[in-house]
Amino acid sequence: MTANDTTAVLRTPEDLTTEWLADVLGTDGIAEISSAPIGTGQMSQNHRVAITYADARAAGPASVVLKLASEDPSSRATGQGLGAYLREVQFYKQLAPRIGGPTATCFASLIDEEGWFTIVLEDVVDGVQGDQIAGCSAEDARLAMVALADLQAPVYGDAVLGGAEWLNVPSPLNQALLTQVFPAFLERYRERIASEHVALCERFLPSIDGWIADARPPLGLVHGDYRLDNMLFAASGRPRPLTIVDWQTLSWGPMMLDVAYFLASSLTVEDRRAQERELVRTYHAAMVERGARDLDWEACWEGYRHQSFHGVLMAIAASMLVVRTERGDDMFMTTLGRYAQQAIDLDAVELLPAPGAGRPAPLAPAAGDEERHEPAGEQLWNESYYFDAVSADGTIGAYVRIGLYPNLGVAWYTAFVCGPDRATVAVVDLEAPLPVAGSLATAREGLRADHVCEQPLQRFRVTLEARGEAHEDASAFLRGEPGEPSDVSLDLVWETDGIPYAYRLTTRYEIPCAVSGTIRIDGAELELSGPGQRDHSWGTRDWWSMDWMWSAGALDDGSRFHGVAVRIPAAPVLSVGYLQPPGGELIELDAVEATEEVAANGLIERARIALDRGLPPLDVEPLAFGPLRLVASDGRVTHFPRAMCRFATEDGRSGLGWVEWNRNQRG
Repeated sequence: MTANDTTAVLRTPEDLTTEWLADVLGTDGIAEISSAPIGTGQMSQNHRVAITYADARAAGPASVVLKLASEDPSSRATGQGLGAYLREVQFYKQLAPRIGGPTATCFASLIDEEGWFTIVLEDVVDGVQGDQIAGCSAEDARLAMVALADLQAPVYGDAVLGGAEWLNVPSPLNQALLTQVFPAFLERYRERIASEHVALCERFLPSIDGWIADARPPLGLVHGDYRLDNMLFAASGRPRPLTIVDWQTLSWGPMMLDVAYFLASSLTVEDRRAQERELVRTYHAAMVERGARDLDWEACWEGYRHQSFHGVLMAIAASMLVVRTERGDDMFMTTLGRYAQQAIDLDAVELLPAPGAGRPAPLAPAAGDEERHEPAGEQLWNESYYFDAVSADGTIGAYVRIGLYPNLGVAWYTAFVCGPDRATVAVVDLEAPLPVAGSLATAREGLRADHVCEQPLQRFRVTLEARGEAHEDASAFLRGEPGEPSDVSLDLVWETDGIPYAYRLTTRYEIPCAVSGTIRIDGAELELSGPGQRDHSWGTRDWWSMDWMWSAGALDDGSRFHGVAVRIPAAPVLSVGYLQPPGGELIELDAVEATEEVAANGLIERARIALDRGLPPLDVEPLAFGPLRLVASDGRVTHFPRAMCRFATEDGRSGLGWVEWNRNQRG
C-alpha cells in the first residue's frame, strides 16, 4: 500500500485522475483510465478501472477495483452511522497486511473526518464469484473452511485487537428490529416458508437479545457475511485459490458464526447433513495447525450449533431492509430454508436462552451530548433541538425547534403557540442566522431567540421575542397562506421529569420534562405549567424521503411514554420508544403501531397509538395544531401537522402531550 494519510479521499468516480492513481500505485506513465460500475451495492459503489500505460512495458496492474461511499445520502449516512465504512478501511489498513492469506492486495484504504472513504484493490480478474443460490461443492466448502482459518488464526487470542472500539460496535440487528420486521416478512413470504421453519423463527424472536448477549467462546475475528456471494474462486493452480471480499460487517465475537453461516447457506441440506461435522473438523484442524493449539473441539462444535441462528436472523432482516429483487427473494428463501433446517437438525433451540432473557439495559445520553456536534458533509446534515409543552388543563400548548444546517449556512427556526379555543400563532424562519459556535442563539429583525442548557440533562431555558403570524384555521399553514401579524414572546424552562433515553440506531435522545414559564401573545400574558418533552438529534435528515409519526405524553397516573413509527417507502415500519411507569424503570419498546385519519384539509382528525409493552392502546384526540408546510429545493412537499393531543386508554387513564406526523405529498 503506497497511499498515505495525505492522499485525497475520492467521493465520486469522476474524482479519479491518472495522477492520483499513479501516486497510489507507485507507478509512472498512466496515459488513460476508464471505469465501469460493478454490481449494485446498497451502501457502497464499486468500479472496475481499466488502465492504459504510456509505455506498454510499464510495471503496473491492467485494472484495479475502486470502492467508494454511496452517492445516495441516506445510504451513505447508514454506512457511516453503522461504522461499516470505518471497519472496512481499518481492515485493509491494519489487518490485511498482518493476515495476508485470502485477501485482495490493497493499494489505498482511506477515510476522512466526514466519513467518505476510498479503497483501491487488486482486480481479481480470473476470480469466479460464488453463487449463493446454486451453492457449492463439498470441496469448495473445504477450501472456504481452510481460508477462514487463514483469516482468523493470525489474530487468535489477540486481546488488544479484541478490545478495539471499531471492532465492537453493537449490531443494529437486535430483537426490537427483528420483532418489527417479522410480521411484514411473513406477510410477504409465508407461502414459501415451511411451517416448521416459521415455528423456529417464532421461537427465536423473543430470545434474540439473550442469544446475542451469550457471546460464548471461542472469540475472535468475525467476517459477519462469510458466504459465497463474497468469495472469488480462482482457477486451479493459482497461488491464492480463494479471495474474500466485503469487510463492512467485520467484528470481534463468536468465531463459529462464520463457520455456521457459510456451511448452512452454501450447501444443500442433504450435503450439509452428510459433510458438516467433517467440515467443521477441517476448520478446527486448520486453526490448530496455524497456532490456535488451545482451541477446544467441543467448544467449537457447541459454538457452531449456537451460531446456526445467525443465518435465520440475517435472512429475515436483510430481506426486509434492502431493495427487493427477484433474485434477492429467491436467495433469501433458499437460504432461510437451509439456515432454519440447520438449527432444527442441530437441536440448537435447546441452546437458546429463555424468551425475554438478556435484554440490554436502555441507553442514556451523556452530559456532553447536550452540546453542539461537528457536522458531517451532507447538505441536509442538521442538529435539531426540540422543545414542547402542554398546560396541565389542556388549554394551551407550545413547541419550539431550532435546527442548525451548517452546510446550508442557516438555521431553521419554528415556534408555535396554540390551544383548543385560540388562534394558532407561528414564528417560522427557515433562513435564520446560524448561531455562532458554542451558542444556540439566533437573531435578526423580527426574531430573537435563545436556547440555554442551564444544567446538562436537567434544565433548559428557551426564550423568544418575535413577530409571527396567526391563523384561526391552522390548516392554512399547510396551504402556505399568510396570517395576521402577531407579537410572540416566550420564557419557558424544561426541567427533567423522568429518565433520559438515547436511541440505539441513530444519534438522538429524548427527555420527559415538567415545563413552566410565561407566554405573551400581543401583550396578553399566559402562564404555562404542565408536562413536556425535549429531544436533541444530529445527523442527516431528509424530510422528503420518508414519513413518520412521533409522540410523547404524560398520563394522569404519572406514566410517561414516547413512541415513533418510521414509514420508509417499500420497507417495513420501523419503530422505537419507551414507557416509564410512575416511579418505575424505563421500559424500552420493541414495536410501536400507529394509525391516523386525515381530514380533507390535511390535519389529523383522530389517531391511535399502540405500544407493545405495558400500556393499552392510546386513543389520540388532537386538541390544536402547529402545522408546517416544507418545500424541498426540487419542489417536493411534505406536510407536518404537529398537534397537542389528549390521550385516553381503555382502562380509564388519560393524559396530554404532542404528536407529529410527517406526511409527504407524493403525486
